[in-house]
Formats: sequence, C-alpha cells, structure tokens
Amino acid sequence: QEQLVESGGGLAQPGGSLRLSCTASGFTGGISVLTMSWYRQAPGLKRELVATHTKFGHAVNYPRSVQGRFTISRDNANNTVYLQMNNLNPEDTAVYFCHALHDASTYWGQGIQVTVSS
Repeated sequence: QEQLVESGGGLAQPGGSLRLSCTASGFTGGISVLTMSWYRQAPGLKRELVATHTKFGHAVNYPRSVQGRFTISRDNANNTVYLQMNNLNPEDTAVYFCHALHDASTYWGQGIQVTVSS
C-alpha cells in the first residue's frame, strides 16, 4: 500500500523557518521513480501547487510568493522529500500536502498544518 506521511509542521513566527518532510512507503522503486510536489490549501481557498521536484532532478517553485523563500529537495535513499520554508509570513498559513505522481497515478498525504503567527 502506497503511503505518504508528512511531518515537521506547526507554529512559526513571522520571519521564521520550518522544514516539512514527506516520507513515502510502499512504492516500487521508491521515490526515485516519482515526481514529488508540495501543495497547500489555506482556509476558504483552493489548493495550490507550491513546488515540484521531478524524478529527473529538476526543482521548480510555482507561486511568485514563495520564490526565493521555499526550497524543495529530495533524498531518494531515504524516500523523503523536503520543503524548506524560510522567512515565513502569515500568508503562508495553510495545510500543506505532499503529492506523488507516477505515470498516471497520483497519491496524496494526509496534510499537515503550518501556522505563521506572532
């Protein structure tokens, strides 16, 4: 059974940092065969794509609001993908979801809350 489990969320102060982790299990070949992404969903808003790390090693951040502050990376040996979030602001408050894409199949983690507040 394929599974994605997020960790590392919580409360951060404006200007602070958090690192989210997503550990995958049950995937034949591990995450090396997966395109991994982070999405987020703030209250009342649609889920938005934050960053993608392709199985070929390309990393892309999508919203202009996170460029220069968020970095996605992966550790294939440990089947884990990370989202380093720096200089957080209250607009980053959301539930963050890990996503995996393999061929035509998609997988989601359960989501983890990130709250940025003083």
